[in-house]
Amino acid sequence: MAVDRDGRDGSGDADVVGFRPLYRQVKDMLIRRIADGRWQTGQLIPSEFQIAQELAVSQGTVRKALDEMTGENLLVRRQGRGTFVASHDDDRVLFQFFKLSRDGATREFPDSEVQSVGRVRADVAVRDKLGLPAGAFVVVIRRIRSLGGERAIAETIVVPASRFAGLEREEPMPNNLYGLYAARYGVTIARATETLKAVACPPDDARLLGLDVGTPVLIIDRVAADLDGTPVEWRVSLCRSDSFHYLSDLR
Repeated sequence: MAVDRDGRDGSGDADVVGFRPLYRQVKDMLIRRIADGRWQTGQLIPSEFQIAQELAVSQGTVRKALDEMTGENLLVRRQGRGTFVASHDDDRVLFQFFKLSRDGATREFPDSEVQSVGRVRADVAVRDKLGLPAGAFVVVIRRIRSLGGERAIAETIVVPASRFAGLEREEPMPNNLYGLYAARYGVTIARATETLKAVACPPDDARLLGLDVGTPVLIIDRVAADLDGTPVEWRVSLCRSDSFHYLSDLR
């Protein structure tokens, strides 16, 4: 096991400069198994005892690593069945990544209508967002998302063509893209950073959403990263705010 033995099981090690707690080293190793595809989406992972025995650490160390991974939605514990690699099913995506709701309605998964898909050379803004080199190609998806039968979001999604070869030929393009990324391309979205801003709706998006030009809307600018922390998607969602709201559970 390639761990730093200066990082011990005790939680006090976190306060020692230069040392990393052993459970964090174990966590990094287990995340690498997901990133490398050794542990697949939806797969039952070995028990705490088996992992501890394999890595020559205590079960308490393994449990702490698994607790953090569960808290970060990388793993799911199922009572009486064991611990599984989390999948980007509709329920998880709705809870973790989709925050727009209709006023007076319960949270619901949106429908999607793809407007266009294409492979183009990344411009400077895209390269900056995704950390791509000059000359890199990206796949751009434009789609409309609806809630309760009403058009609510005009969305532009950009991903590196090198990580998602052939995505532009995906037919039909599924509603749940994060599930597709994991199942087809081995890319798990682990976290995302969003910025929100109120703007006046531009003409093209106003036409798609059935709004007057200049109507107040909310722009959600999201950069999503994989398990290694590498940016793999830039998503700009222009959202109606007349009968919809952004809902975030803070814990």
